[in-house]
Amino acid sequence: MSGQTDLWSLAVIVGLAAVTVLTRCFFFILDRPWGLPEWAHRALHYAPVAALAAVIVPEIVMTQGHLVSTWQDARIFGALAGAAYYFWRRGVLGTMLVGMAVYLPLHLGLGW
Repeated sequence: MSGQTDLWSLAVIVGLAAVTVLTRCFFFILDRPWGLPEWAHRALHYAPVAALAAVIVPEIVMTQGHLVSTWQDARIFGALAGAAYYFWRRGVLGTMLVGMAVYLPLHLGLGW
């Protein structure tokens, strides 16, 4: 039986494919124009920031699934330096450069 797909797995794959196609083609299937309510349109402006925070913050404050327990972590200092630069100059490239300029010496030089 190894190497064969059972009927249940095949049904799940077909079902997930159907749901994916239906949700992606939903706006083409409708016969009239459709718009989002104003509150949903405003909320979508925050989605990229929320997604970025959901990915970045755990990487900064956690190590292997546990909260960082020491102040000697280069990621924290790099993030703080980058945030300080961003609030000072509002430049994304400078934020990344300053954050890495603080992070790399601490991580590579001191082993934090």
